[in-house]
Amino acid sequence: MFFGTYFHTLDNKGRIVIPSKLRAEAGRLVYILKGFDGALSIYKENEFDDLVKEIESLPFNKKNSRDYLRIQLASACQLEVDQQGRVQLPAHLLAKYGISKEVIIIGVGDHMEVWDKTTYEQYEKKVEQDFEKIAENLESHDL
Repeated sequence: MFFGTYFHTLDNKGRIVIPSKLRAEAGRLVYILKGFDGALSIYKENEFDDLVKEIESLPFNKKNSRDYLRIQLASACQLEVDQQGRVQLPAHLLAKYGISKEVIIIGVGDHMEVWDKTTYEQYEKKVEQDFEKIAENLESHDL
Protein backbone atom coordinates (compact mmCIF):
# COMPACT_ATOMS: atom_id res chain seq x y z
CA MET A 1 0.00 0.00 0.00
CA PHE A 2 1.23 3.46 -0.90
CA PHE A 3 0.81 6.34 1.55
CA GLY A 4 2.52 9.54 2.62
CA THR A 5 3.57 12.84 1.06
CA TYR A 6 7.02 13.40 -0.42
CA PHE A 7 8.60 16.53 -1.89
CA HIS A 8 10.97 16.12 -4.84
CA THR A 9 12.52 18.00 -7.71
CA LEU A 10 12.60 16.91 -11.34
CA ASP A 11 16.13 16.71 -12.66
CA ASN A 12 17.08 18.28 -16.00
CA LYS A 13 16.17 15.02 -17.80
CA GLY A 14 12.64 14.94 -16.38
CA ARG A 15 13.37 12.22 -13.82
CA ILE A 16 12.14 11.91 -10.28
CA VAL A 17 13.34 9.67 -7.50
CA ILE A 18 10.63 7.34 -6.25
CA PRO A 19 10.76 7.74 -2.45
CA SER A 20 12.47 4.74 -0.85
CA LYS A 21 9.40 3.91 1.26
CA LEU A 22 7.35 3.63 -1.94
CA ARG A 23 10.06 2.08 -4.12
CA ALA A 24 10.15 -1.25 -2.30
CA GLU A 25 6.41 -1.64 -2.87
CA ALA A 26 6.53 -0.46 -6.50
CA GLY A 27 9.07 -2.87 -7.95
CA ARG A 28 11.20 -2.37 -11.08
CA LEU A 29 8.41 -1.68 -13.59
CA VAL A 30 5.68 0.89 -13.06
CA TYR A 31 3.02 2.43 -15.28
CA ILE A 32 2.17 6.10 -15.46
CA LEU A 33 -1.06 7.45 -16.88
CA LYS A 34 -3.53 10.29 -16.76
CA GLY A 35 -4.85 10.81 -13.27
CA PHE A 36 -7.58 12.99 -11.87
CA ASP A 37 -7.67 16.56 -10.55
CA GLY A 38 -4.35 17.47 -12.20
CA ALA A 39 -2.27 14.49 -11.08
CA LEU A 40 -0.38 11.78 -12.89
CA SER A 41 -1.01 8.28 -11.53
CA ILE A 42 1.73 5.65 -11.13
CA TYR A 43 0.75 2.01 -10.65
CA LYS A 44 2.90 -1.00 -9.91
CA GLU A 45 2.58 -3.75 -12.50
CA ASN A 46 -0.07 -5.96 -10.89
CA GLU A 47 -2.26 -2.99 -9.92
CA PHE A 48 -2.01 -1.64 -13.46
CA ASP A 49 -3.05 -5.05 -14.83
CA ASP A 50 -6.07 -5.00 -12.50
CA LEU A 51 -6.94 -1.47 -13.62
CA VAL A 52 -6.75 -2.46 -17.30
CA LYS A 53 -9.02 -5.47 -16.69
CA GLU A 54 -11.50 -3.22 -14.91
CA ILE A 55 -11.44 -0.66 -17.73
CA GLU A 56 -11.76 -3.36 -20.39
CA SER A 57 -14.79 -4.79 -18.61
CA LEU A 58 -16.72 -1.57 -19.24
CA PRO A 59 -19.38 -1.93 -21.94
CA PHE A 60 -17.69 -0.85 -25.18
CA ASN A 61 -21.04 -0.08 -26.78
CA LYS A 62 -21.36 2.90 -24.40
CA LYS A 63 -19.64 6.09 -25.56
CA ASN A 64 -18.44 7.04 -22.06
CA SER A 65 -16.78 3.64 -21.70
CA ARG A 66 -15.03 3.95 -25.07
CA ASP A 67 -13.88 7.48 -24.31
CA TYR A 68 -12.53 6.50 -20.89
CA LEU A 69 -10.78 3.41 -22.27
CA ARG A 70 -9.15 5.33 -25.08
CA ILE A 71 -7.98 8.30 -23.04
CA GLN A 72 -6.70 6.25 -20.10
CA LEU A 73 -4.84 3.61 -22.05
CA ALA A 74 -3.53 6.02 -24.69
CA SER A 75 -1.90 8.05 -21.91
CA ALA A 76 -0.26 5.00 -20.27
CA CYS A 77 3.50 4.46 -20.42
CA GLN A 78 5.65 1.75 -18.90
CA LEU A 79 8.56 3.09 -16.86
CA GLU A 80 11.59 1.27 -15.50
CA VAL A 81 12.91 2.24 -12.09
CA ASP A 82 16.70 2.60 -12.45
CA GLN A 83 19.38 1.61 -9.91
CA GLN A 84 19.11 5.01 -8.19
CA GLY A 85 15.33 4.65 -7.84
CA ARG A 86 14.55 7.17 -10.58
CA VAL A 87 11.95 7.10 -13.33
CA GLN A 88 11.90 9.19 -16.49
CA LEU A 89 8.56 10.95 -16.69
CA PRO A 90 7.29 11.31 -20.28
CA ALA A 91 7.81 14.88 -21.52
CA HIS A 92 4.34 15.06 -23.10
CA LEU A 93 2.68 14.22 -19.76
CA LEU A 94 4.84 16.72 -17.88
CA ALA A 95 3.85 19.43 -20.36
CA LYS A 96 0.17 18.48 -20.33
CA TYR A 97 0.02 18.59 -16.52
CA GLY A 98 2.19 21.69 -16.12
CA ILE A 99 4.80 19.82 -14.09
CA SER A 100 8.09 21.65 -14.35
CA LYS A 101 10.46 21.38 -11.39
CA GLU A 102 9.00 21.06 -7.90
CA VAL A 103 6.78 18.00 -7.47
CA ILE A 104 4.85 16.32 -4.72
CA ILE A 105 4.47 12.55 -4.74
CA ILE A 106 1.64 11.15 -2.65
CA GLY A 107 0.67 7.59 -1.84
CA VAL A 108 -2.99 6.88 -2.53
CA GLY A 109 -3.47 3.25 -1.51
CA ASP A 110 -3.11 1.22 -4.69
CA HIS A 111 -1.09 3.85 -6.56
CA MET A 112 1.07 6.96 -6.31
CA GLU A 113 0.29 10.37 -7.71
CA VAL A 114 2.74 12.94 -9.04
CA TRP A 115 1.61 16.54 -8.77
CA ASP A 116 3.07 19.89 -9.65
CA LYS A 117 3.78 21.35 -6.20
CA THR A 118 1.71 24.51 -6.69
CA THR A 119 -1.23 22.61 -8.19
CA TYR A 120 -1.28 20.14 -5.30
CA GLU A 121 -1.06 22.87 -2.66
CA GLN A 122 -4.05 24.64 -4.24
CA TYR A 123 -5.99 21.37 -4.46
CA GLU A 124 -5.16 20.43 -0.86
CA LYS A 125 -6.19 23.86 0.44
CA LYS A 126 -9.55 23.68 -1.33
CA VAL A 127 -10.30 20.11 -0.25
CA GLU A 128 -9.25 20.69 3.36
CA GLN A 129 -11.79 23.52 3.61
CA ASP A 130 -14.54 20.99 2.82
CA PHE A 131 -12.95 17.97 4.52
CA GLU A 132 -15.59 17.53 7.22
CA LYS A 133 -18.41 17.79 4.69
CA ILE A 134 -16.63 15.27 2.47
CA ALA A 135 -16.23 12.89 5.43
CA GLU A 136 -19.90 13.27 6.39
CA ASN A 137 -20.94 12.41 2.85
CA LEU A 138 -18.73 9.32 2.87
CA GLU A 139 -20.28 8.19 6.14
CA SER A 140 -23.54 7.62 4.30
CA HIS A 141 -21.69 5.05 2.16
CA ASP A 142 -20.61 2.90 5.14
CA LEU A 143 -17.03 4.17 5.16
